[in-house]
Amino acid sequence: QVQLVESGGGLVQAGGSLRLSCAASGSISSSHTMGWYRQAPGEQRELVATITSTGGTNYAASVKDRFTISRDNAKNTVYLQMNSLKPEDTAVYYCTFRRLVSQYAYWGQGPQVTVSS
Repeated sequence: QVQLVESGGGLVQAGGSLRLSCAASGSISSSHTMGWYRQAPGEQRELVATITSTGGTNYAASVKDRFTISRDNAKNTVYLQMNSLKPEDTAVYYCTFRRLVSQYAYWGQGPQVTVSS
């Protein structure tokens, strides 16, 4: 089992910044990917950004050049720095931990991010 504890999120004006954090604990396998997905009301959950255990990153086109995902392996923590936020970034942001071998994924509770215009 893997437990994910998220922090950050909240309300910010358009153009502002927020940082999300997600700390993983439990049975942390060496080969895994951590990342963030988001889900707006009435929409499907979508990929925001992921980072592998070796630091490889992947971003959704809508956030590339505005968001940066990073990780601290010593703390098993992943971060999402969100800059130049737009109202369309408003969503619940879910942290995920996915084992590369089994592809089994764990999900966090999801902090709310609200961007006002």
